[in-house]
Amino acid sequence: MGDDVRGEVVDVGLFDALRRRRKGGQKAGTLRKASSTDTQHLDEWTASRRGVEAYVEPRTNVTETTVVLIAHDGEWTRRRIDSLEAAQQFGKKRSMPVYEVAKVGYPQRMRDYTERQRILKRRRRQAEDTP
Repeated sequence: MGDDVRGEVVDVGLFDALRRRRKGGQKAGTLRKASSTDTQHLDEWTASRRGVEAYVEPRTNVTETTVVLIAHDGEWTRRRIDSLEAAQQFGKKRSMPVYEVAKVGYPQRMRDYTERQRILKRRRRQAEDTP
């Protein structure tokens, strides 16, 4: 019992968790900017699908500007992008139409795809539960 055991000092105050930094040195509570990883994902996703269109979502209190890429069948992916202008450049470089969600909304095929995925997921769960 004579061992001198000292642990790590940890702040446990009410707001200490808000002051901590996240991975990558980002302060908690700040919005993450678009990264090269985001752009790489968008590039790879676009290259592996056909009929892709870009829908730009404006910055909010919770997220930076994002772009939703939607394929011909409604499959979609969302990532951060620096700005509307950056999304327009991304689309122009790839001969892809770019729309502002606030002006045109999301296409029906995106909602249909999401609903189909929900139904398929429910069916898989039911199949797993059936003896």
